[in-house]
Formats: sequence, structure tokens, C-alpha cells
Amino acid sequence: MEKTWRWFGPGDPIQLSWLKQIGVEGIVTALHTVPNGEIWTQGMIEDLKKNIERHGLRWSVVESLPVTEDIKTGGPGKDRLIDNYRTSLINLGKTGVHTVCYNFMPVIDWIRTDLYKENSDGSRSLFFNYARFAYFDCCILEREGARNDYSSNIMEQVEQIRSTITQEEKEELIFNIIVKTQGFVNGNITEKDKHPVALFKNLLARYRDIDKDRLRENFRYFMNAVAPVAHEYGVNLCIHPDDPPFPVLGLPRIVTNREDIDWLLKAVDIHENGLTFCAGSLSSGLQNDVPDLARHFAERTHFVHLRSTQADPDRNFTEAGHLAGRAGLLEVIRIFELEQERRKKAGMKDFLIPMRPDHGALILSDIEHNVYNPGYSFYGRMKALAELSGAMAAIRHFCI
Repeated sequence: MEKTWRWFGPGDPIQLSWLKQIGVEGIVTALHTVPNGEIWTQGMIEDLKKNIERHGLRWSVVESLPVTEDIKTGGPGKDRLIDNYRTSLINLGKTGVHTVCYNFMPVIDWIRTDLYKENSDGSRSLFFNYARFAYFDCCILEREGARNDYSSNIMEQVEQIRSTITQEEKEELIFNIIVKTQGFVNGNITEKDKHPVALFKNLLARYRDIDKDRLRENFRYFMNAVAPVAHEYGVNLCIHPDDPPFPVLGLPRIVTNREDIDWLLKAVDIHENGLTFCAGSLSSGLQNDVPDLARHFAERTHFVHLRSTQADPDRNFTEAGHLAGRAGLLEVIRIFELEQERRKKAGMKDFLIPMRPDHGALILSDIEHNVYNPGYSFYGRMKALAELSGAMAAIRHFCI
């Protein structure tokens, strides 16, 4: 597979010149300064692409071209926003960028309650504590009906948290869940927003009458509109699984398991309507056998996120080492290396499957000098890339 790296543009403290030195071949990035829903012009795309190529790299994947809330809710502005999306896809295809990762998660992107939980070896990792998340939902958001969504065991833990949590811990929980993890990737809420909880409640209210079936139909409407352009200009669209892959905050989730993904790919059944296979997101749901999903969806996978989690029956999960946890990444890599070889033998022009190491731990001097977005440290991902590169080399040698 092609070794890629998520880079957050010119403001990223990690320099493109470093990445060539550590074995990176392609860049995963976006036009982060363009407001959600606005057109990515061909000139903007060309400028960023040339900057990447000056460093001996290629712009392999867009992550992401955001789908706005009006599209997801089927709101009154959806058709104008879809037209803008189509124009951006045309401009990407004309410029030679042919893979676009996106998600269809309502309101909130990936969710964690702790951004730097200390591990036994002294490193720091992202962590999701379901009881603390339930406390946020029931006692900070005070969402109507929230308590009915949790078991009696979880609600007992919520009451324990409520009786001991400090104001500082409350503010940290708000920051972690709805500000920091969202704001650095074109999220709905940023660190500049003074009243994030009130803003978040307003966003949730837009989904009050939208269930899973309605969200699926809104996805179908969107994909029917953009698929012809994607096909004409050779742009592969790859939806990212929900993170975590189970219901949260009363919101519908449509990318959580095999049945969901099957439905999405068949809703508009063309090659360009494909999947970002995020082994980490999928592994945090105990309903998912990750290697089995990789085998089932290999032909429609356009991009792979390689990471793993350790999850328990109470829906807590933590980032695991890239060769540990329940994702089974060695088998996942073997499956996609074989799929890439199949594409090559079939004469497919773009047979390479881009992968990136995802959510590296915070290690070494990065702990003291942490200037990175959560989950996107330099040394932790460099370590992961080295491990995954070795695994790919061994699998290609012995299995291909």
C-alpha cells in the first residue's frame, strides 16, 4: 500500500520536508481555511498540490471535503451546497486529486473523553470512557430523554461522577468532547466560540425529527447528486465509519457495522461510492470483526486508516499499539496488499491503495513539547509508520 501521512497544511508544526525522510510517499490533507460548504477553486487546489510536490510527495487523499449539516439534515440549503460540493469534486478531478474521504456523522465527528490519558509505559493516548460521556450527556447537556439511553449500571456511575467531579474537570470534558476534537478539522464548534454547550444543543436540535432511515435517505439524495460527477472526473468518494460506531446523544448513526456499509454502497452502486476502511473506528465496536469486514469490503475500499483499539463490553475503549488491540492489523494489511495486487493484475490505472498510520500515541519529547492536534503527534505516528512499513514488507515478501 501507499504510505501516506495526514498533514494539516502550512500551519502544521510537522514540516513536509521531514516526512520524505521518514518514508512517507503521499500526503492526506485538505483546504482547511475554506469555510464548510464553500467551493474549493482549482487555483487553491493547484497551489497546495504544487507545494506538496515540491517536497517530492504527492497529494494522495483529500481528508476531508466536509458534508455540511444542511445536506445531512436535508435542509433548505442542501441543493446549493451539493452544487458547491460537485464543483469542488470537478476541480479536484481536473487537478489530479482522485480520492476524497468524508463522513456523514451528524453534528459531531470523532469523540473522546480524554485526549492524553497516561498509559503504563508513560506514553499518552486518546481514551473514551462511556460513563463520563453519559455524565456529559445527562448532566452537562441535560438532553431530554438522555437517561433512558443508558443502563442502570452506567447511570450509577454517572451519579458517582456527579458527586465528585470538579468544575475544572467539567470544563475539560466539554473542551475534549465538543471543542478540541472538532475544531481543528473544520468542525461545527471551535475554540473561538464562547458558549460551546449552547451552540452544541442548537445543533443537536436540528436532528430531533431525523431517525436512521431519514438520514440514510438524505445520504442517498446526496450520493445520487454527486456520483455522476465523481464517475466522470475519476474521483473516488470514501465514507468514514462512525467513531465510535454506536449510538450517541440520540443521534442517528449509519456507518457502524457490516449491514450499514452494505446499505450505503448499494444505495448508489458504483465503484466511486466507496469506503474509508478505518480499522480503529470499526474495532471500537465489539459487534465488528475487523478482518472479516476488510475481506468483505476490500473491492470498494479506496483508503485505509491503520490503527487499533482495546475495547470492553461497557463501551470504553483506548487506542492500542498499532500491532496490538482487537483490529487484527496484520491480517487487515494482508487483505489489502492482496487486493492491491489484484487491482494491479486487472490493469487498473490507480491500483495503489493509500494507507495512513492513525492516532499515534504521544511519546518521548513530544510529551513535554506537545504542539500537535490530539492523536496526531509526530514521534508516535512515526513509530507506527515504521511498524506498519515492516509489516507490509514482510507480508509482500511472504504472502504476495
